[in-house]
Amino acid sequence: MNVERENTNFACLFPGQGAQAIGMAADLCEASGRAREVFRRGGEILGFDVLAICSDGPAEELNATRVSQPAIFLHSMAVLEALAERRGIEGSFGQGLAASAASGLSLGEYSALVFVGALQFEDALEIVGKRGEFMQEACDESSGTMAAVVGMDAAELEAVVSSGREDGLVVGVANYNSPAEMVISGTCEGVEECSRRLEEAGARKVVALRVAGAYHSALMESATRKLQPWLAELAISPPRLPFFANYSGTRVDDPEEIREGLLRQIENSVRWEQCVRGVLGLDCSTALELGPGKVLRGHVRKIDREAVVESIGTLESLDNLEGVPV
Repeated sequence: MNVERENTNFACLFPGQGAQAIGMAADLCEASGRAREVFRRGGEILGFDVLAICSDGPAEELNATRVSQPAIFLHSMAVLEALAERRGIEGSFGQGLAASAASGLSLGEYSALVFVGALQFEDALEIVGKRGEFMQEACDESSGTMAAVVGMDAAELEAVVSSGREDGLVVGVANYNSPAEMVISGTCEGVEECSRRLEEAGARKVVALRVAGAYHSALMESATRKLQPWLAELAISPPRLPFFANYSGTRVDDPEEIREGLLRQIENSVRWEQCVRGVLGLDCSTALELGPGKVLRGHVRKIDREAVVESIGTLESLDNLEGVPV
């Protein structure tokens, strides 16, 4: 990446569940002592060797919600520490980076909140571990799934979903990822029938997703209920940078609003397109995707083709990062 020096505003974005892959974080931890320390501390808090699963699998274990969520969170934190180590930046988890804003997709909100100083690392990881555990249990308790909808206006999609709900379908909009892609979530029957209706209504493509359950839907009610007392005790500080929350899609500074948003986003829509537009509206024409995969890069480019996005999740991508003022 070679960003012009005069572009001093950049945002940090953090991925969510689904970005995991066997081998993630292994190269960073081999090269960076600070990255290794993230996973060492993470393993102590969680009670299992997360890095070993990230490095060697098996895939079934890494993809389990109870493992993938803390694994992705720790990878994002390790990237921040490795970047700081390379650049000689003081402060933990990227708090010395000269970023202008931050947001995270679903689970990625916790990574973003550590980055902006609203959450402490240990507190966030404990909640992420519980979140993954409770969402895994919700998946096991119900028969749910999700589907990506491509090539349909949001208002048209909402009308079809609303009509389906009136007919008794258990389905809702889980993600507003970009103008080109949204995701529906609900029971297998509800998503299948709604997918058929969406195709009839003109969606260019509806793709069934390989997921463990119906995330960001009413089928996650038990996870919301179980996580609520944990979130109630979570210490949250005002963020040091503009932070855009999934539940509202807007900038949120008040700790209690952040807490409410973290709870409500488990069952409600992730308004990622709004979050990205909010970040870009602060003149952040450059964004760093910090963590595994390149999912967010694709979403951002579909929202604004002029935006410069670099995915930083491997040692090679870290070595190639040039021109970003820190």
